[in-house]
Amino acid sequence: MTHLSVNINKVATIRNARGGNMPNLINIAQDCELFGAEGITVHPRPDERHIRYSDVYELKPVIKTEFNIEGYPSPEFVDLVLKVKPTQVTLVPDAPDAITSNAGWDVNEHFTTLSELVDAFTGVGVRTSIFVGTELDNIEAAAKTGTDRIELYTEPYASLYGQDKESAIAPFVKAAEFAKNLGLGVNAGHDLNLENLAWFSHHIPWIEEVSIGHALICDALYYGLKETISLYKACLR
Repeated sequence: MTHLSVNINKVATIRNARGGNMPNLINIAQDCELFGAEGITVHPRPDERHIRYSDVYELKPVIKTEFNIEGYPSPEFVDLVLKVKPTQVTLVPDAPDAITSNAGWDVNEHFTTLSELVDAFTGVGVRTSIFVGTELDNIEAAAKTGTDRIELYTEPYASLYGQDKESAIAPFVKAAEFAKNLGLGVNAGHDLNLENLAWFSHHIPWIEEVSIGHALICDALYYGLKETISLYKACLR
């Protein structure tokens, strides 16, 4: 079964809006695990507008499932990952001022840098994942870096899903099959939600992990966190 990793960035956004420690990020992460999430994801950005670097250090000793740190590999980010040693690092080509991730890596263009990062992280026992689109030559280049996994950028799927589900999923099935045949683990994330997740999971049941934050936290406002996690996990069965 595909694992659900809950991205708790938006919880930190709410906390930061008023200062103080409400909601308590540590408690939320522990509750997500208690309610069935198989992982916790954070994406610290340079301006710390949601997750702070200090949060990452505080979360590491309390997370009992998988801890995934994603982000752009600035020197500060690389240093953070090497010190914290999470279960997984997901390398994302975000500009410092990006509101959210909006593209995968051009792996060929950044091949040397990504290969060196993969070596550095896997050398200390951190599983690596490279955020990519569905272009097969790009996925092949990712495999050559030595990365353990790729994460498919699913915003194009989510955007087309309401108009044509078959066309939306087709390139992702092809990309995921190609990656699997190269020996890569395959994760997925971005704009997956209760409407489109089951269709995605049904067609690519070997996906290792989906990382979901914004939609899940929004749904939790209506259903509560425990019920929301249960609903998302049901989509992955």
